[in-house]
Amino acid sequence: MKKEIFEQLVEEGIGAIPEKFRRLIENAAIVIEDEPEGGGALFGLYEGIPKVVRGSNYTSVLPDKITIFMNPIVAEARDEEEIREIIRDTVWHEIAHHFGFSEKEVCTAERRRRRKTKL
Repeated sequence: MKKEIFEQLVEEGIGAIPEKFRRLIENAAIVIEDEPEGGGALFGLYEGIPKVVRGSNYTSVLPDKITIFMNPIVAEARDEEEIREIIRDTVWHEIAHHFGFSEKEVCTAERRRRRKTKL
């Protein structure tokens, strides 16, 4: 898959986040890398200070970084539609970490969200 198409799909994934949450994202950058450091099947990574722990001293801080890894996603998916779905889920997952959700909380919320979309 061409990187430009992947970037467009990431933009779609960001656009799929409800506006009420997108407008609350602060000081965060979403970037695309080919592979996670050391390789592996990691789809995304959140690095930063979650909003729920930012205090009054949170100033002059580099942006949180949400990295979406292209090659593991493309390798996992069967077709472009599945790539789109994995990206959407990965973007949602990493943004949830930005808001302070733990890995367990994110997984629980993802299961609930998937059940709702299947109904």
